[in-house]
Amino acid sequence: MAIHKVLGIETEYGIFVRNAPEQNPIAASSLLVNSYVSEVAQAGAGPRIGWDFGDEMPANDARGVLEQYVQPPDVETHLVNAVLTNGARFYVDHAHPEYSSPEVASARDGVVWDRAGEEVLRLAMTAANRTLGDDQQVIVHKNNSDGKANSYGTHENYVMDRAVPFNRIVARATPHLVTRQVFCGAGKVGCELPGRHDVTYQLSQRADFFEEEVGLETTLKRPIINTRDEPHADPQRYRRLHVIIGDANMSEWATWMKLATTAIVLAMIEDDWPMPELRPMTPVSTLRRISWDLSLAETYQTLDGRTITALETQRELCALARAWAAEHDTSVVGGVDAVTEVLGEWELVLDDLENDRERAADRVDWVAKGRLLGGFAERHGLAPGSAKLRALDLQYHDLRRDRCLALRAGLRTLVSEAEVVSAIHSPPTDTRAWFRGTVLARFTDQVVTANWDSIVFDTGSSSLSRVPMMEPTRGTEAILGEMVASSADAAELLSKLNAAG
Repeated sequence: MAIHKVLGIETEYGIFVRNAPEQNPIAASSLLVNSYVSEVAQAGAGPRIGWDFGDEMPANDARGVLEQYVQPPDVETHLVNAVLTNGARFYVDHAHPEYSSPEVASARDGVVWDRAGEEVLRLAMTAANRTLGDDQQVIVHKNNSDGKANSYGTHENYVMDRAVPFNRIVARATPHLVTRQVFCGAGKVGCELPGRHDVTYQLSQRADFFEEEVGLETTLKRPIINTRDEPHADPQRYRRLHVIIGDANMSEWATWMKLATTAIVLAMIEDDWPMPELRPMTPVSTLRRISWDLSLAETYQTLDGRTITALETQRELCALARAWAAEHDTSVVGGVDAVTEVLGEWELVLDDLENDRERAADRVDWVAKGRLLGGFAERHGLAPGSAKLRALDLQYHDLRRDRCLALRAGLRTLVSEAEVVSAIHSPPTDTRAWFRGTVLARFTDQVVTANWDSIVFDTGSSSLSRVPMMEPTRGTEAILGEMVASSADAAELLSKLNAAG
């Protein structure tokens, strides 16, 4: 049976320093993260706790031993890496600042803590700019491409049952990941593949950069299905499906639907719900052709010989999800009301995209951005793909409030500002992130390091104490709230935890 879809989003942000003599993104990212963490710590709003790399296993591959080993990305332990009191990780990943949200128990909460990440980055920009000269400014964009053939990721993570055969995940998740861009693509001016000057606007920021159907890499030869087997939980019970193919959405609705529909599809896969063969014969080229086709009429051939469009694939998946929900426990993906809402929105957006896509401009980033760019191009007589339109494309993702075009696009909001402000420093209450964030805030001086599945305490004894957190749905406020609140220090808390078993 399907298990609860605990999930989260990792976002690498684009960064540059205005008027800098030369661009050094690693130094700029380090300045950004350090400035935020230092300012928060000085304000007494949270600790400066480092990341524990002891459990990092980027070389583990879900397929087992490969005949031809592919080197996974390095774990950069020398760069700044902090744990926040909202349970998130904020650090420098290669040449980008990255915010990895805390684990959440619903797609809607995924939106809340993803938006909190945007606010963390805004606060970090303000803090970093105080240290620079008046003529310099750190600027951050929530996008996926620098326009110079370099891409950076927005990755999703979903807890799955270890017992599910990985080849079933590949076969049944691929059609959704290839075609969901019709409603969660962020839109992009131009194409970054050689020779495709005819592509002046497309659905997805990331489609140009994928080269394989299945693989371990995340920065080179990017695969549609990533095989990194690093569960950050009990490895006997769980796997973490690391989805690297999504775009960085400015639309809250698109973020919500990206998470919600994917969680439902994965639950269906776990339940082995009967699904037709919707996988493309050529997944990588199909991914790109769908992204390049603004008419949404592009067809692809399935492995069983059918010819189908991305919209038709999504309609079939939505219908399958409705049938699955009628016979299964939907609490694993939010419950009956949440699933009913997702299914209704899923059907509606597909109808709008097919019949009158302008009706989807309040939800779908590529439609909203395309409308803004189209209007500007018409007013100023600009050719498709012009430099000014590329600049406006970037401005859509600019996190500076006075410059961000997405904030002026009329996008629907799902969560309140109060929720987002609270989530900057407070963790979700219904996953283990609550325990991580709360003990960091409460026992600041006694926490040495932390990561997703453990916390290391220094209680003054002869050795450090590691508390494992191998169950994503434990360590919640409901389970441990009274115990943490009634403990005067970490030593007392550890004693109570040991006594509770």
